[in-house]
Amino acid sequence: MVDEEVVSERIRQIAATLEGRAGELTGELVQLYATDLPQLVNDDERMVSLLSSSVYQNIETALQIFRHGIDPAGVEPPAAAIEYARRLAQRGTPVFDLIRAYDLGQAAMLDFGFEECTRLVDDAALLGAIMRRLLRVAYEFITRVVRHLVGVYQDERDRWLLNRSAARAAKVADLLDGNGGPPDVDAAEALIGYRLRGTHVGMIVWHASEAFADDALSLLESVAGAVFERVGGQGRPLFVPRDEASAWVWLPLAPGATVGREHLDAALAEAGVRVTVGDPGTGVAGFRDTHQQARRVHALALAAGEHCDRVLTFREVGTVALMTSDLNAARLWVASTLGPLAADDENCGRLRETLQVFLTTGGSYTAAAAELTMHKNSVQYRVRKAQELLPRGLGDGRLDVELALALCCRLGSAVLSPA
Repeated sequence: MVDEEVVSERIRQIAATLEGRAGELTGELVQLYATDLPQLVNDDERMVSLLSSSVYQNIETALQIFRHGIDPAGVEPPAAAIEYARRLAQRGTPVFDLIRAYDLGQAAMLDFGFEECTRLVDDAALLGAIMRRLLRVAYEFITRVVRHLVGVYQDERDRWLLNRSAARAAKVADLLDGNGGPPDVDAAEALIGYRLRGTHVGMIVWHASEAFADDALSLLESVAGAVFERVGGQGRPLFVPRDEASAWVWLPLAPGATVGREHLDAALAEAGVRVTVGDPGTGVAGFRDTHQQARRVHALALAAGEHCDRVLTFREVGTVALMTSDLNAARLWVASTLGPLAADDENCGRLRETLQVFLTTGGSYTAAAAELTMHKNSVQYRVRKAQELLPRGLGDGRLDVELALALCCRLGSAVLSPA
């Protein structure tokens, strides 16, 4: 049976020996991290210095525990170790790298300790008892330190992201407002993490259902990412939450690139998500313009309610969007332009659709029949019936009729007259 006091005394001797080598051991551990965790040892001298301080203070604390028989359960992590964990959180370094660093450090320090044990102790039973004590105490110390630092990391990460998100949203609002003269583009890009000098397209994404999921913003961000991937964007999108179920988005595009309906439809696999899109713009002015266009179309979509398409682009409905700032006035204008044809019933809906296709195909019965997959005579019949309901002939206001039909198509009951 090995005397525990003898074990403690030998461990104190080993710890005292290693204390004189604390600086040397710190350098060896930092070099180990440079090989196995190079992301922790980069060109930032301040971070390397803080890492060295963290390693040195952890070694000193551990050796004090062994020298004086301190209970690891009552030991707090060193100040440098806490600060280093906070800095890693601010830089977005994965918490796994922090945990891995402590695993490597523990293994290396035990190796150093075992070398001293085998050098100073000849008795096999005593050597085994010392090693078991070293393993147990080291495990308790490192486990306590890591648990504490992971909590510090997570708290700092949450706080940092919240503050950064608020600062980014405020800067985006300043850019959109445009007051105060030309912005400092370099500073703005650094703060919002987005390239302002290139070509962008603005989007508004939102969850239309009141019963949206708890992670609605994550879902919306994934939709924006899917669109970005399909158009082959350059750089990183800018995603700015507006509330728990909607966000403003900017996608950086290659010059001449556009966001087509095929890209949007393919990205909207999730039910309940809707998107409005502006035209591409360049520079800070384009950043504002494409967003304002997306907002106008968004207002159109909200006015249309459930009758609205899930995807609306300014290129397709910009004219209609500009006309719907006063929805009641738009409804009255549609009624005066289309007369009885504006009735909200199934029959008038078929007549409006046929007349709209007939007009958009250049007044060709043949082309309209092909697009509607109908017989030419049926198209002629419906066009005639539709014209009979109009207050005036097409020759007196064809453009107004086309615009009114477009409003009915996009907004449905929001601008139609009760049947």
